Amino acid sequence: MDFRADPEEVIGLRRVMRLHLGMWGLPELVDVAQLCVSELVTNVIRHVGIGTPTGLTVSMRDTNLRIAVHDPDSRSLPVQSAADTEAESGRGLSLIAALAETWGVEPGPSGKTTWCELATGLTTPTGHGGGRRVDRAEAVLVLYGTECVSAGGESSTLEARVAEESAIGLIADLLHWFRAHGRDAEEALGRAQTHYEAQLAAWIPA
Repeated sequence: MDFRADPEEVIGLRRVMRLHLGMWGLPELVDVAQLCVSELVTNVIRHVGIGTPTGLTVSMRDTNLRIAVHDPDSRSLPVQSAADTEAESGRGLSLIAALAETWGVEPGPSGKTTWCELATGLTTPTGHGGGRRVDRAEAVLVLYGTECVSAGGESSTLEARVAEESAIGLIADLLHWFRAHGRDAEEALGRAQTHYEAQLAAWIPA
């Protein structure tokens, strides 16, 4: 996600973290992940400048949740300081170091990436659940004749690609079903998209 480093953006980023970690079946990490995102972005605001073009990436790295913030300034590398409890700044990275399994800074030709990894307690990188709706979709794909890649099992890139193509094929067949029964397939697809977006929005607190 690309954004401008600004205090107001931090609120939106925290909501995005709650949304996605809830969808990924990792709600227990929401509070810590939100705090890490806040500190990483605040670090950019303080030391690079407000309004800086910034990017946030959240992914799984083995069984850890990886949160990375990229900014275009490769000259000022953040360093964890021994700031005391009364210091106005310098505590952000110390806090991240205390919360995360590991953290670091990677300079590059287009700037730098400051990242941290949070332990999830998972036993496999894909062990996080997708929720009831994902479970139902996977059950349908199994009935459809596809060896589906489940949220709790390991899979190769090829297997994941096959499962993805099968899911797309199922959606296409359902649209044919609507048309064969005199229904508007485009309207059905639009209604499904509306339902999907409403369900995503329900994860975001007001």
